[in-house]
Amino acid sequence: MISITETIAVPSPRRRVWEVISSPADVVSCIAGAELGEEHEDGSFDGTLVVKFGAVRVRFGARVHLELDEDGFEGRLTARGKDGQAATRFTAEASFRVVEDGTGSKVAMDGEITLTGKLTSLIEAGAGVVVSRMTKDFSARLVELCAGPAEPETPVPAAAPGAAGAP
Repeated sequence: MISITETIAVPSPRRRVWEVISSPADVVSCIAGAELGEEHEDGSFDGTLVVKFGAVRVRFGARVHLELDEDGFEGRLTARGKDGQAATRFTAEASFRVVEDGTGSKVAMDGEITLTGKLTSLIEAGAGVVVSRMTKDFSARLVELCAGPAEPETPVPAAAPGAAGAP
């Protein structure tokens, strides 16, 4: 089993960080080797991730479920999948929360990945280095993305001159 506990400092307001961290497309754009696939009727979606463990590259495919609590700025992710050769299967569970931190925010994440199959020992042996590298890259990209402009709000059209209530 691989356990992940990370806290990422982001110098952006909590609302902006939540906009990014609650968007699967934005999150995937922060992860090198990740791609977002088809969305299903139940709200789940497919995803792929290519991870390098030393000289070995492993491509994983998964069905991902995401539950979001907008008011609490927190979410839960569950995923089930396998590598491209179907030699190793995995299940993953993670929770995350965005909290205010001075003038910025922090994203706290906890998760566990359970592996079964031929590549389990290789993956578990390299997990520490891989998770560290991926977290560093993800954090840098998340900070960049959160610093960008927020989604534009739909402007409220001004009343036409002479319309009821217009000056």
